[in-house]
Amino acid sequence: MDKPDARQETTLFAPGGYRYIPSVFQYSAGVIAAPGFDMVRVRLSGNPPLAQGFSLIEQFVKREGRPLAAFCACELRSPAPFDEAGFRAFNRLYVETLQRWGISDGETNPVARTNVCPAIDPPSEPSFHAFAFTIQRPTERPGFVVAGSGESVEGKANYRDHIIRLGDVSPEALREKARFVLGEMERRLRRLGVGWEATSAVQAYTIHDLHPFLADEIVRRGAARSGLTWHFTRPPVVDLEFEMDCRGMTQELVI
Repeated sequence: MDKPDARQETTLFAPGGYRYIPSVFQYSAGVIAAPGFDMVRVRLSGNPPLAQGFSLIEQFVKREGRPLAAFCACELRSPAPFDEAGFRAFNRLYVETLQRWGISDGETNPVARTNVCPAIDPPSEPSFHAFAFTIQRPTERPGFVVAGSGESVEGKANYRDHIIRLGDVSPEALREKARFVLGEMERRLRRLGVGWEATSAVQAYTIHDLHPFLADEIVRRGAARSGLTWHFTRPPVVDLEFEMDCRGMTQELVI
């Protein structure tokens, strides 16, 4: 089967050198480098708090000779899952910096994001774990990031009313939750014009045992071609139990 053309499934963010899947105001569903560009992922050692992290990212991106608009994806860590109102308030605060950087207009946001909550030794405030930015480098395998997604339909009035098997963490329910999330990952990959074979990393975020469905739901569909990184964390909103993201990168750094 022919892969979809990412140019038809995504929106170009020309100042940043990448295309994105439109989603909700706080983040896009995924990003892929535009022709003539590639992506680099940078993990921030120590997981600096949000304000400090933004400052470090601004300095780093400028040192690399890239505009702030090149900031295209990030991975955050928060102290504990938010309720619906708290999540909206946090998102507004986060987007304010992207508005100052000329990336978001407050309603449309091209930056992909994952935000999860460590169950053990969580940060005292929302913090940065990693980010990605674009560089000018032609490549036949453009870098991409699929944003984190849990077992609920996004873009609705709330998450709770659309959670798969709400409140049920039985093995059967967790399998169904994972199947929904994996399906969403595949939909986003298709919109970027790629598939599991292009991923260099796939990450799962849950405090529940994923071994009962690991082989059938994750490995057999090709989602663990490069292995699977399991983070003992919770998704960012109360009552969500399982989240995933993935990426395809040829260059990653730790600073």
